[in-house]
Amino acid sequence: MQNGLILFAHGSRDPLWRLPLESLATAIAHDLPQTSVRCAYLELCEPDLEHVVSEMVAQGAQQLTVLPMFFGVGKHAREDLPEIIRTLQATWPQLALTCEPAVGEHPLLKQAIVQIAKQAN
Repeated sequence: MQNGLILFAHGSRDPLWRLPLESLATAIAHDLPQTSVRCAYLELCEPDLEHVVSEMVAQGAQQLTVLPMFFGVGKHAREDLPEIIRTLQATWPQLALTCEPAVGEHPLLKQAIVQIAKQAN
């Protein structure tokens, strides 16, 4: 494995909370068969981002992209995640590690939600 994608979410104590994210990871992995797709969580459940990066590097990842699964850009996306990314980059300087903007900021997600709202109305 050379490339990886990590869907990074807040986390919850409720085990059912994870199911939609894990289902999304499975769908993405199906569409990107050459990319390893994993989920990681900030708190309240495992695995955390450091654990997932460590495993993926051990499996040969040379390039990882973190996709924050946040609708809004609050403290976690604005402060906590960049600090975690800096720490990970210092731990694995050979790794090409990038972090995308939160999905809630992406125009395609906004368009998809507008379409869902139109269908619901």
